[in-house]
Parts: sequence; structure tokens; C-alpha cells
Amino acid sequence: MITNKKKNEKTTEIYFDETSAPVVIRTHNTALKKRLLAFAEKFPDLCRLTDDDELGCLSFEIDKKRCAYRITDPYTEERKAMARAKMNEINNKEDIG
Repeated sequence: MITNKKKNEKTTEIYFDETSAPVVIRTHNTALKKRLLAFAEKFPDLCRLTDDDELGCLSFEIDKKRCAYRITDPYTEERKAMARAKMNEINNKEDIG
């Protein structure tokens, strides 16, 4: 969809407070919109589409217990090396088989 918006104007906003109110998510992110639409279709009692601005932004309300965020530590060089070795092993098996 052409929206005439620059990439830095296409945002994802997540609103929640400490009450039991649902989380409100407004996003232009296509992958997130697809995931939320699928979730809303599968679980309409936990998530629902609340607004479509016709310019590429969708708004959803989702049960607070279903929304999470994750902060991860950066990978250590040792962990990167182990992952690289494992992927090389997997790729070599695929090339042989």
C-alpha cells in the first residue's frame, strides 16, 4: 500500500498502563499487523481490531496478559562461535544427504 509516508513516520505505538485495561497497539508494521490480525481472528475474546485509518495503520486492543516484551543480552563471542559451528554442521549434513 502506498501511503506517501516516509519510513521514519511509520511507527508502532504500544499503550498500556498499570490498570487492567487492555493494551492498545497502533502499527504500520506489516508483519506485526498480520500476526495481530491472525491472533484476533483466532481469539476474538482476547484481541480485536479497533481502527483502520486507511493509510496503512491498524489499531488493536489486546488482553494485557497476552502481550509481552523481551529484552535480550547480546550474544557472547563464544555463543556466536557455537551457533556458527552448529549451523555449519547442519548445512554440511544437508549438502551430503
